[in-house]
Amino acid sequence: DIFIPKEKLKGGKDGDKAVVKIIEWPEEAKNPFGEVIDILGKAGDNTTEMHAILAEYGLPYTYPQNVEAAADKLSAEITPEDYAEREDFRDVVTFTIDPKDAKDFDDALSIRQLKPGLWEVGVHIADVSHYVKEGSIIDKEAAKRATSVYLVDRTIPMLPERLCNFICSLRPDEEKLAYSVIFDMNEKAEVKNYRICHTVIRSNRRFTYEEAQNIIETGEGDYKEEVLELNRLAQILREKRLAAGAINFDRCEVKFEIDEKGKPVSVYFKVSKEANKLIEEFMLLANRTVAEHIGKVPKNRKPKVFPYRIHDLPDPDKLDNLNQFIARFGYKIRTGGSKNEVSKSINRLLGDIEGKKEQNLIETVSLRAMQKARYSIYNIGHYGLAFDFYTHFTSPIRRYPDLQIHRIIKEQLRGRLKEERIEHYREILPEVAEHSSEMERRADEAERETDKLKKVEYMEQHIGEEYEGVISGVTNWGLYVELPNTVEGLVHISTIPGDYYHYNEAACEMVGEATGRCFKLGMPVRIEVEDCDRFMRTINFRLVDK
Repeated sequence: DIFIPKEKLKGGKDGDKAVVKIIEWPEEAKNPFGEVIDILGKAGDNTTEMHAILAEYGLPYTYPQNVEAAADKLSAEITPEDYAEREDFRDVVTFTIDPKDAKDFDDALSIRQLKPGLWEVGVHIADVSHYVKEGSIIDKEAAKRATSVYLVDRTIPMLPERLCNFICSLRPDEEKLAYSVIFDMNEKAEVKNYRICHTVIRSNRRFTYEEAQNIIETGEGDYKEEVLELNRLAQILREKRLAAGAINFDRCEVKFEIDEKGKPVSVYFKVSKEANKLIEEFMLLANRTVAEHIGKVPKNRKPKVFPYRIHDLPDPDKLDNLNQFIARFGYKIRTGGSKNEVSKSINRLLGDIEGKKEQNLIETVSLRAMQKARYSIYNIGHYGLAFDFYTHFTSPIRRYPDLQIHRIIKEQLRGRLKEERIEHYREILPEVAEHSSEMERRADEAERETDKLKKVEYMEQHIGEEYEGVISGVTNWGLYVELPNTVEGLVHISTIPGDYYHYNEAACEMVGEATGRCFKLGMPVRIEVEDCDRFMRTINFRLVDK
């Protein structure tokens, strides 16, 4: 407990959630003294709980008014000079494909046939650096945030709303400034030529993933020829990438349908279909091309300092642990040999478990065996994608490294990347890379916590109900059981009747002393939902003995 004098309560009342700072802890006092920094609201209220999770991870939950005001003063007008120094793509068929609730459209695709067998594909990215100048109040706030945070029911944006949802967002039937990578591709999806350039675009259509998927499946709809051709090229790019050793993590995401009060009314799986993969492949291609453009230099020339997106090889010990884990289900992978051999055996495993009851469990454990991708000025390639050069260029509305990359390439493109600017980037980029990696990690953790909270709130409506599940963890205090909707709960060892159970860590199992009854990882069990604790974000199950 933290003792807070009345005058330091900031209007807080019993039952409020608050952010508190410890000021002192005198030696003779049992409790520290503190002051209230902010009142988040009534405990249990949806917005209060969301803000509490953000505060817990040191993430912002409000946007500074002075930064919003600075954004409001920015002009959205495209000047004659802007048109003059950019390629005009306004008459080329262009569209965006995004989730149905998205407002910040970072990227658009254009396509036109140059001649039989040769296509021009444009990956057009919002030109945020045109509006957000380095060192400005908006830039400093974006650098601090480093990323937009996507929670279950809201987005905490990196940029003020006027920029991310209006000025920069590539909205349909509006002329927008973009930074583009233009590819000339043949029928085999081979890049014959590319250029990185400033453009003016006008999106003809805003597709949701579902709408684009419908065109792919039925062959009917707006701009069907363009969508189908882009999908054909994307599928070839994907096949090549997987053949080169990219790992095919294709996980189903759990999503919640939320009512107006933030209460989860249903849980569903978001499956990545061809429309999602179409966008993914062209974004990967653009990111890789930009990284190669900067990073690949003639012999005896030093590459320019640059924030790469890197992904190290898996730790051999973690691969061994993964192998031991999946052996319980009758699978195995290679833990030695070339990078390609290891990644191909992981892909085989991911293919073998598809549709099986242990799929989610094994995918989760396999992901944990991988290193975490991060930003660095030292390029070691991207193991998971099987790319020697990779960076983040395609989302400057929601990721700060992308915005910095736009600036570097813009200066290079316009011949302004002189020695003093190179020195400037050499100085600031290590910190940008490290801070952005840290903020991304925090955002991921906060997103996971809000998912956990919504799962608890959802299961509160199902206390007393029975479900089939799979044992997803065995510990000395009980069994973790995962339900088909990915909700996980604990069966505490004290609630398992009829025997005294011993935990065998090496075998990852729990064995009854008298009966020899054994609970192992991956074993199907039937449970009843016993209780849920919102404060701890935990769910307790009870075994239903058949």
